[in-house]
Amino acid sequence: MDVLPIIVLVVSFVVLLLLAVPVAWSIVISASLTLLVDASPLSTAAVMAQRIGAGLDSFALLAIPFFVLSGELMNKGGIANRLIAFAKTLVGALPGGLALINVFSAMLMGSIAGSAMASASAMGSILGPEMKKQGYSNEFGAAVNITSSTTGLLIPPSNVLIVYSLASGGVSIAALFLAGYIPGIITGLLLMLVAVIWAKSKGYQKAERSSFREVIKTFVEALPSLFMLFVVIGGIISGVFTATEASAIAVFYSLVLGFIYKEIRIDSLPEILFDASKITAVVMLLIGASMGMSWVLSFENLPQDLSHALLSISDDKIILLLLINVILLFVGIFMDMTPAVLIFTPIFLPIVKTLGVDPVHFGIIMILNLCIGLCTPPVGSVLFVGVGVANTTIEKVIKPLLPLFFAMVLALVLITVFPQISLWLPSLFDL
Repeated sequence: MDVLPIIVLVVSFVVLLLLAVPVAWSIVISASLTLLVDASPLSTAAVMAQRIGAGLDSFALLAIPFFVLSGELMNKGGIANRLIAFAKTLVGALPGGLALINVFSAMLMGSIAGSAMASASAMGSILGPEMKKQGYSNEFGAAVNITSSTTGLLIPPSNVLIVYSLASGGVSIAALFLAGYIPGIITGLLLMLVAVIWAKSKGYQKAERSSFREVIKTFVEALPSLFMLFVVIGGIISGVFTATEASAIAVFYSLVLGFIYKEIRIDSLPEILFDASKITAVVMLLIGASMGMSWVLSFENLPQDLSHALLSISDDKIILLLLINVILLFVGIFMDMTPAVLIFTPIFLPIVKTLGVDPVHFGIIMILNLCIGLCTPPVGSVLFVGVGVANTTIEKVIKPLLPLFFAMVLALVLITVFPQISLWLPSLFDL
């Protein structure tokens, strides 16, 4: 095993991140430097350009810009307000009511938009001031918002599950979407439990109990938004359309809904399209760069070497999954979710498949694991969005964030040890 390429890759990548070079460019540069150990500069440039382009040449990836756009349309089309109003009537009267509303609304938003940052931005800007007004600490509100927003990456539709399907060589997107429901709900419930305990210990006030009429009224108002869940996911599972076609339908449905709610106007569309384009450009650049690095790792035989190293430690499935979880938790601290999925799926998936782990189960483990990384500095994108919206600092948020962080780790352990949590729903549909 030649250790020089690995040293060059790790050292250059870490140094570039410390120098605040954008993640995508850090990946491309470090992968290129690694390839230079065994290839000429001209060959390296040609190969990296080819691999980045080839990495984006996938029909499944067309779903990402559409889902990003539908998320932006939902965020600015009044959908978040109606979901929050519905959640308020259901859980607002419980201890820590506003915190529970945040978690429940984020789960509903995730089942429609599938974007953690869109959820963090929407929930933080709408619920943050209200929580502060009712005596909740700004930092606790931010911590709840940050962690609960990640449930949208497990509860479909989720862009990152599509990315995992691509990285895994074609695991069924429909199966992944179904597999994400129960883990996402369990994670949300554990976050709610922590929020209730924290709210009780701090004596935060709760809202008045809503009448049955108010519950029905808010449900009816939110129903058109919730119906998208059945349109998108139902269509994919039943085979009426693919995930890519479903994403285009989600855009059309979101646009129509925004006009019906009178929250979107024709003159606001250019700004929405521009914002969606910026997010899509970043995601696609990360995907292309990550596919390039993934090829370099394969060229240097790192997946095979790491596989032999891990299997020499133990051949027990649970022990190896827990060990991989520890590695991924460390990776999530320094790397954003999309490149981590694209780079480490080809490394770890062959290892766990030899031990009989279902690729769908492993995909859910990986996504939940990396969701935790989105809540941790220094690269946690959702952490920065949540802190920015709450107008506070990371240092102040860490204390209330820790118990919520451990709740997510507990969910990860449960889902790792009990595969049927992920696989039961797909098995009902023979996926």
